[in-house]
Amino acid sequence: MVNPRWQRWTVAGGALLLGAFGLTGCATKTYVGEEVSKSSAASEKHISQVESQVEQTQTKVREQGVKITELDKTTREALERAQAAGKLAEGKFVYSLVLSDDAVKFPTNGHELSKDAMEKLDDFANRLKSENKNVYLEIQGHTDSTGSDAYNFMLGGERAEAVRRYLNQKGVALNRMSTISYGKDEPVDSNKTKDGRAKNRRVVVVVLA
Repeated sequence: MVNPRWQRWTVAGGALLLGAFGLTGCATKTYVGEEVSKSSAASEKHISQVESQVEQTQTKVREQGVKITELDKTTREALERAQAAGKLAEGKFVYSLVLSDDAVKFPTNGHELSKDAMEKLDDFANRLKSENKNVYLEIQGHTDSTGSDAYNFMLGGERAEAVRRYLNQKGVALNRMSTISYGKDEPVDSNKTKDGRAKNRRVVVVVLA
């Protein structure tokens, strides 16, 4: 027969144990809840920071896109080619030098540089040296519409290469320059007039940084 006193102690002890477990369970739930709250707050903060960074990057991309679209087609293409080739530090247009027939007298069907063209290129090379910028040059050759596509493409390339060789003689490194011919595909004036054809026979030096 169980002693009534012992039975009372057992019940009381059980009640105390259950109470203790209940308190421990509450404490554990409270701790877990606090940790979850901290983790959630940290995650939200991190997400907010990432969203902010993404927004800033998108803004920069949009700004760069606006700058690029403001450029003329050949300059925009030069910038894209240079970026694709990893030739730019900042990926931006600086300025351009235009050597057109009405100013420097490219001979018809020829690519030889005139005295006027050499003088302009001398000033240009001196400017590059004085500014001491790590720039990249794309030298674009253009022609009027006289002759076949193949011939004009060749002639535009010869004119661009003549400028590249001259600038190299003046101290511009060859690995900082590239040439491309547009032939007659990018006129700046009508090929129906003498003056228009003179303007279309040109070399454009695009300066990129």
